[in-house]
Amino acid sequence: MSASTQGAGVRPFLIGATWTTGQGTPFESINPANGARNGLIGSASREDVDLAVRTAKAAQARPEWRAMLPHRRAAILHRIADLIEAHAEELAERQMRENGKLRAECVAQAAGGAAAYRYFASICETMPAEVAPSRGDHLSMVLYEPFGVVAAITPWNSPLTLESQKVAAALAAGNAVVLKPSEFTPTIALRVAELALEAGLPPGILNVVTGLGAETGSALVAHPDVRLISFTGGTATGKAIAREAAGRMAAVALELGGKSPHIVFADADLDKALQGVLHGVFSSSGQSCIAGTRLFVERGIHDAFVARLVQAAKALRVGPPDDARSQVAPLSSFVHRDKVEAMVDMAREDGAEVLAGGSRPADPALADGAYYLPTLIGGVTNDARICQQEVFGPVLCVMPFDNEEDLVAQANDSFFGLAAGVWTRDFPKAWRVARAVEAGTVWINTYKTLSVSVPFGGFKESGSGREKGFFGIRTYQEAKTVMVGL
Repeated sequence: MSASTQGAGVRPFLIGATWTTGQGTPFESINPANGARNGLIGSASREDVDLAVRTAKAAQARPEWRAMLPHRRAAILHRIADLIEAHAEELAERQMRENGKLRAECVAQAAGGAAAYRYFASICETMPAEVAPSRGDHLSMVLYEPFGVVAAITPWNSPLTLESQKVAAALAAGNAVVLKPSEFTPTIALRVAELALEAGLPPGILNVVTGLGAETGSALVAHPDVRLISFTGGTATGKAIAREAAGRMAAVALELGGKSPHIVFADADLDKALQGVLHGVFSSSGQSCIAGTRLFVERGIHDAFVARLVQAAKALRVGPPDDARSQVAPLSSFVHRDKVEAMVDMAREDGAEVLAGGSRPADPALADGAYYLPTLIGGVTNDARICQQEVFGPVLCVMPFDNEEDLVAQANDSFFGLAAGVWTRDFPKAWRVARAVEAGTVWINTYKTLSVSVPFGGFKESGSGREKGFFGIRTYQEAKTVMVGL
């Protein structure tokens, strides 16, 4: 029975070619825009996870995928991309109902998911091995082998793109995957897995187990046959995964939290900078690891720029994700909205000034959803808790800086190092700051410009390893040296 024809009961998950509701306790999927119930989802127990990993291991050991010629493997990945594009509206609708993201963003992310499969298909077909310079009477070759079974654990904020980026790269590298999506956004992975089988992916090469992190996720991370754990999510969880993996020397790829500095110099194009700052923190309702949540404005223009920013933030239209007029949608869940709200209250207790927002919207039409107003916080210094802790919501902290040296010191004064943005007309200055800021991605006169063709990851506690780009496929491979005597 396919997942899409299961009916009104518990939504099953996929192990091999079998759809099963599992032995765990089913859980509800809730629409954060209105509190409506999306459905009941099957939960994978520890025994179900064990079966999924063993199924993946057996499938990867067979030659159908591991030894498939690269151009044929690429053809299947291209067919998956074709099917994602053909079902883009359906997939976008699923994401919108499950995490509340604006419909336009969901449609764009469906296209991004298909693009990830196409990109890694092209790398799969063209990826070279290496012949190292000889230091004797032998031929030295470097080959790249799949790990075997990869556990991919993904968050709820952008499953259409994040799941595709992980799974497409891992499959292109020749691995088998057990994907555990967030319990808040479970069905996108299930539908894409169904499409992958339709595209000709051998059963068992992509398995999807749904459930809560404490049971399903923990069992997957701890399984001895999982050779690589690829995780995107919170830093605390990433550290726990790294500790578990270290006990058996499993590899990890971790894309974790951020508290990214967004920098506006006095000589910037201030109109463009204003729009960049708004987009950088309030798109996706602030639920983005790369959100520019610490705004540093050169002191000479600080007050005037912040006044414009406050006015613009208050003018943003908060509304349902399926309303084309909406600019800020609900947060992904009521639990998460309450967490964001509590962190703003904490900032108030610490003496911060709320310049805009700082509450749920008063509109009665939005009362049943997990909405929170775009919020600006001033009157703080960079060592404040609200400036050091990741909020993961539509909350921006605004601070002045005096000079380049002062700016770099403040920007780097964070446990995180995921992204940064710089606005200035002075390119040498922009280059100096970009090199000095400790971040995996730095944007100059733009923000949140993303591409599957460049590596992505963080410094410090924002993670380890890189995804996307050519580096993205190497993350899912191990180097092997072969020496041939001559």
